[in-house]
Amino acid sequence: HRVDRRQRQMCIRDSFSTLVAALTAADLVAALQSDGPFTVFAPTNAAFAKIDSKTLNSLLEKQNQAALANILTYHVVPGKLVASDVVAALKKGKGTVELKALNGQVLTVVQKDDKIWLKDQKGNYSEIIATDVMASNGVIHVIDTVVMPN
Repeated sequence: HRVDRRQRQMCIRDSFSTLVAALTAADLVAALQSDGPFTVFAPTNAAFAKIDSKTLNSLLEKQNQAALANILTYHVVPGKLVASDVVAALKKGKGTVELKALNGQVLTVVQKDDKIWLKDQKGNYSEIIATDVMASNGVIHVIDTVVMPN
């Protein structure tokens, strides 16, 4: 059974509608549509659902735009890092590699249990569950938990 391009785009849009809403609320849509290149670690709706709904709704309010932008830009790294680049860096770094996100803070990529994880500034982990979704200005890797900066 073949899924056409339009159905695939709708499925992707549905899986990331919370991320799109957050990017819109933080006024980051235009910035991420620029030339880049960017590597985006994109949390799914299920990842956002792990955040307490009161906290998430609060982050989406206008007065919390800066805090939301800080969280979202923590999910973006300058440059285009495909999965093979990350794996090569992990081998060179003996299982860990640090990436500087757009918000200036460090994300640590860790390989453990035959999986690749992001470790945030608070010591929490997010599994990279899909890789190399190519975009015109970079690449997207899907993660199962929202990573949090300091």
